[in-house]
Amino acid sequence: MFVIIVGGGKVGAHLARLLSGAGMRVLLVEERRELCRELSRELDGVGVLEGSGCDPGVLERAGVREADAVAAVTGTDEANLVVASLAHAEFGVRRVIARVNDPKHLWLFTPKLGVDVALNQADILSHLIAEEMSLGEMITLLKLRKGEYSLVEVKVHPRSGAAGRSIMELALPAESVIAAVIRGGRLIVPRGNLVLESGDEVLALAHAREIPKLSALLGGAEGS
Repeated sequence: MFVIIVGGGKVGAHLARLLSGAGMRVLLVEERRELCRELSRELDGVGVLEGSGCDPGVLERAGVREADAVAAVTGTDEANLVVASLAHAEFGVRRVIARVNDPKHLWLFTPKLGVDVALNQADILSHLIAEEMSLGEMITLLKLRKGEYSLVEVKVHPRSGAAGRSIMELALPAESVIAAVIRGGRLIVPRGNLVLESGDEVLALAHAREIPKLSALLGGAEGS
């Protein structure tokens, strides 16, 4: 997979390391000459091209027509939108990701302007903090479909409404399912007649809006 990253700041450099480490071919576009030299020394296996990602000619030299994805992660929203629009409309890149620096500009980052995925760092961070504060002992292991669904892990609390009851007896939220139960380090396939015990680690797949209900049922708030 070939990915072009526009913006060689801390976000772009870190992303380049991650993608290159995952075996992808990565080219980083950065207009600051000194930073380009620094990145060339520090990023093994990552190509670095000096120039503005807002310049169609620079994107051409970067090989944008062969790119599987373009990530616009500069420090200015205006530049990221220009890069996204060029990549999508001018060069037909299949996947365009753009960083949103100012949450007030999020409404601009739409597919009509070439953005397939908008990464609003402030919004992501605030939601993660709120989620961790509200879910107690529940841990989010994986987010699916852009965060719409999550794979979570929660330990059954002794005073929860689930301890001592079989799975078929539980009033599980509509869009949730128990995928596995770990008890004493042993994985148990969750049949309907399995009785949950205090301390069981439950792995569940749930819609984002159902996670607080699932946490209340298993983690102790409900029935305590």
